[in-house]
Amino acid sequence: MDWLTTLLVEPFLGRPAWVWLMFLGLVAILLVLDLGVLHRRKREIGVRESLILSFGYMTVGVAFGAWVWSSMGREAGINYLTGFAIEKSLALDNIFVISLIFTYFAIPRQYQHRILFWGILGVILLRGLMIGLGTALIEQFSWVLWVFGAFLVVTGIKMLVIAEAEPSDMGSNPALRFLRRHLRVTDGLHDHRFFVRAPDVNGRMVTWVTPLFLCLVLVELADIVFAVDSVPAIFAITTDPYIVYTSNIFAILGLRALYFALAAMMHRFVYLKVALALILVFIGGKIFWAQAFGKPDPAVSLAVTLGLIIGGIVVSLWKTRKAEDRLPEKSAAE
Repeated sequence: MDWLTTLLVEPFLGRPAWVWLMFLGLVAILLVLDLGVLHRRKREIGVRESLILSFGYMTVGVAFGAWVWSSMGREAGINYLTGFAIEKSLALDNIFVISLIFTYFAIPRQYQHRILFWGILGVILLRGLMIGLGTALIEQFSWVLWVFGAFLVVTGIKMLVIAEAEPSDMGSNPALRFLRRHLRVTDGLHDHRFFVRAPDVNGRMVTWVTPLFLCLVLVELADIVFAVDSVPAIFAITTDPYIVYTSNIFAILGLRALYFALAAMMHRFVYLKVALALILVFIGGKIFWAQAFGKPDPAVSLAVTLGLIIGGIVVSLWKTRKAEDRLPEKSAAE
């Protein structure tokens, strides 16, 4: 068994192999419990269940951060929690896009969790590839961090000064048009299935994809687009691939669960985008500050990030409270 012990302590991307296996095992357990136990039956997930499930995911994510802090040190723990908070906040925008995709395909709520669950598996793989690529680039070319910093600052400023664009017509999405041209797509849903066997125009039994599968592909593509912001943001906090990857995945796991509670009230978070823009500018600027004056205390990044997120949420809910209060009166008048 000496070979197994040696293999487990062998470094992999800067950390012993056993800590990577522990993380992946924990994620696997959560996913099995989620789909195989809690949601084995296809049913609609209510707001209360969504909040409870999301709180459970968040508790596990924060507890994992406490373990990182105790076993890897204060700096690693704070960097994890900062990355967790940043990814959680940046991914909130993703909820709005996912909601538009579900609406376009008219996906019933009882099937939405299935798409989000399988989407998580794609996220785990794709984020791993993107973070691995980013780590390799930074190790070979240290100036890439400057590029990340400039990109984050420019992106944040654009979010601040450019007006909110109208949602694009989902039917004109190039990826969706490509899929419809090259795949056999059924006209309607077939329960919760992504693929079905059915006759083609010549009567041959062939495999068709359902709109549920097209919806899953677009959800995955949306996550790739949002990862373009979130991955450089966490690399601006730390270049430790273990901290980057684990904080990303735990934040996304909880956000998928929270979707069913937040999707219906995203219009209340009107100032959250301002907070996210300021976070991007701050994190990007921190790279240049570190080069000129030295690396600041990680606690500063965590405090500023949490302050901006909480401030954006509180101001949003306060500013939109009157509009919500007027809704019953408006309905009664109508």
